[in-house]
Formats: sequence, structure tokens, C-alpha cells
Amino acid sequence: MNEYTPILALLALGFGFGLFSVIISGFTGPKRYNRARLDAYECGIEPTPQPVGGGRFPVKYFITAMLFIVFDIEIIFLYPYAVAFDSLGLFGLVEMVLFISTVFIAYIYVWRRGGLEWD
Repeated sequence: MNEYTPILALLALGFGFGLFSVIISGFTGPKRYNRARLDAYECGIEPTPQPVGGGRFPVKYFITAMLFIVFDIEIIFLYPYAVAFDSLGLFGLVEMVLFISTVFIAYIYVWRRGGLEWD
């Protein structure tokens, strides 16, 4: 259990900071709202009228975000493999080839479907 104590302490510290931030913002935030504070701020430009539902974003924004997350997770999995490369042997190599090929197939699929085209 002593090996996990720093991890648990860091987890508790992060959770406590998040909870503290949410609670303290209610006490320190603005109490009186007026029309100027509730308006959208667009860097000094007069805000344009928005549809009631807030408008629709193009799907390409979400696809780009999902691709970023997928490749970010790939890097997160590749780093420990690179650190423990010698001790994993052939089993680790086969597992990484399967993992990278799966991600590569998904990349080719998105590329052929036009998900990487930015119009």
C-alpha cells in the first residue's frame, strides 16, 4: 500500500483543489448581473445575433478534436512501451504492432472519407 500512497495523495489533492475552486467561485464571483455582463464578448466586435439553439458547428471541428484525442492516446501508450522495450520482448512488439496497425487503419479510413480536408 505504501507504493500507492503518493498516487492517492495526488488524486485527493487534485479532487480537493477542484472542489475548492467550484465552491469558492460561488462566494467570490459577481452577484449582480446586468445586460452587459450577460452579452457575448467577441473581442470588441459587436456580437452577431445567434439562433435560439446557439447555432450548429460544422462536424469537422469535432472530427478534428476526436483525431487529436486518438493520436494523443496513441502517444500515451507508446511512451511506456518505449521505456520498457527490452523487458517486454517479442510479446510487447506484437502487441504494439497490432495497436499501431489498428490506429493506422482508422487513420486511413478517416483520410479516405475526407475527414482531414479543411474547406
